[in-house]
Amino acid sequence: MENNSGSATGKMRFLRPKFLALIGIVLLLLIGIAVVAFDHSGSKTILAGDMPTFVVKRGPLMISVSESGTIQAREQIILKCEVEGKTTILTLVEEGTRVKKGDLLVELDASALIDARVDHEIRVQNTEAAFVGARENLAVAENQAKSDVDKADLAFDFAKQDLRKYVEGEYLNQRKEMESQITLAKEELQTAEEKLKWSQKLKEKEYISETELQIDELSAHKNKLNLELAENNLRLLEDFTHPRELAELESDVNQAEMALERTNRKAKADVVQAEADLKAKESEFERQKDKLKKNEEQIAKTKIYAPADGLVIYATSAKSRGRGNEEPLTEGREVREQEELIYLPTATAVKAVVKVHETSLQKVKPGLPVVVAVDALPGRTFTGRVEKIAPLPDAQMVWMNPDLKVYNTEVYLEGEGDYLRTGMSCKAEIIIEEYDDVIYIPVQAVLRVGGEPTVYVQRGREFEPRKVEIGLDNNRMIRIIGGLQVGEVVLLTPPLAPATVEQGAERAISETPAGEAGTEQKTRPIDKEDGKEPGTEKVEQERPKGETELTAEQRQKMREKFEKMSDEEKEEMRKKWVGKRQQQTGAGE
Repeated sequence: MENNSGSATGKMRFLRPKFLALIGIVLLLLIGIAVVAFDHSGSKTILAGDMPTFVVKRGPLMISVSESGTIQAREQIILKCEVEGKTTILTLVEEGTRVKKGDLLVELDASALIDARVDHEIRVQNTEAAFVGARENLAVAENQAKSDVDKADLAFDFAKQDLRKYVEGEYLNQRKEMESQITLAKEELQTAEEKLKWSQKLKEKEYISETELQIDELSAHKNKLNLELAENNLRLLEDFTHPRELAELESDVNQAEMALERTNRKAKADVVQAEADLKAKESEFERQKDKLKKNEEQIAKTKIYAPADGLVIYATSAKSRGRGNEEPLTEGREVREQEELIYLPTATAVKAVVKVHETSLQKVKPGLPVVVAVDALPGRTFTGRVEKIAPLPDAQMVWMNPDLKVYNTEVYLEGEGDYLRTGMSCKAEIIIEEYDDVIYIPVQAVLRVGGEPTVYVQRGREFEPRKVEIGLDNNRMIRIIGGLQVGEVVLLTPPLAPATVEQGAERAISETPAGEAGTEQKTRPIDKEDGKEPGTEKVEQERPKGETELTAEQRQKMREKFEKMSDEEKEEMRKKWVGKRQQQTGAGE
């Protein structure tokens, strides 16, 4: 037994390399088959099998853009919080209440403002007292300035008068007096000299004594000295006394003039300073009064009254954010300045506000007709027209997702919105074009090869590519302007391997599987041999798991999800999509 077991083990060891080599050959053959299949799929023709197809049709086609939105009143009063900073809601009228003009809607917390009012009142009183004091100081400064100027001006006038008095009076009198003294001294000297001469003659004749002669000589000498003294006094007056007195008086005049100028300047400066102080005090007084007035206005704004009759709608309920990122309006909630609180519709006319994606802006224009379906009113539709398209994307949506650019578009609904309420969700279908008789095929049948739209048209049991001229599409069907004829059969899942695919996110999303098993409708051509009228018929075929067609709502959600992806995530999604299509093509062959 042991020998047999050992021989068997040896055989197995001998056969194992051959077995592995055989497996390798089989794998190589399978890879070769796959490569041949891939090359075949890359050829110009594809064998027809069970792949879904579509028969080119002619008929009416509507090109439209569908977007979700919110119903709003066309004319409404928006009540905002006008209290600065942040404050808290104390009381709030119940939403949906019918109110009359003057009814209290919202009361905000005013306790901090009331406390601040007391401080403002004290500041107003203090600044008023300072203002009154500055006003009186200005009056004192003006009076003192006038007194100082008058005094300096009087001193200047006196200095000028003293100069004129000396030049035209005192100096002339002094000079005349000295000149008269000189004249008198000369006359007395002449008289004394003549008397001395007679005395000398009389002495010679001894009519007088020596003593009398000496007296006459002494008198003559004295008069001579008096003359010299008078002449010296006049010379002193002219050379020294007069120039000095004149200089002093002229200096007094100049000093008085400069003193007057200084007094004028100082008086003006004092008055200007007092006026500036008064203006500063007055400005501060007015500023504090304005603050007090503003504080009282802020206190008044803490109570919001209805400016007109209407139905109360909370702004948080009416806004369409789509993410629920805003806290509902309730009592105790903190609100900020300029935040919208309540909408009061003033008319029954309504509008739908929808967000149009930037890829649809080239299609959507003011004036286009719109069909609006409201979620709260199933089975009913409303008509309207595009009225306004925002020039810039919605800033809130851009802030939430920089890659998502949507534009707020207003659709005015026709008639009175008796059944519509602000805040209702709706779906607006903007009709771009309506064709009565055009050729069309599904959008997924068209791909771009080398930058040109291409479809795969059935020829016998094969599909061959054909370039076509396309028009607008509605995300389901696309208009064919040229290149196809009615009745031709096109491939709904054209291969991606032979082409440089330039599909966008719309195509990727529209063909993304839902991941659930189900059935799909296919079409097949009908010949006269079938016993029916020529054309096409729908064939229910079991779709394998992972190949369920998305609904319009699912496709919209996928589109929004794709737009929020990063560039790397988008590229990864495209790669997966291309790989799946290649696998489908290979499986079909």
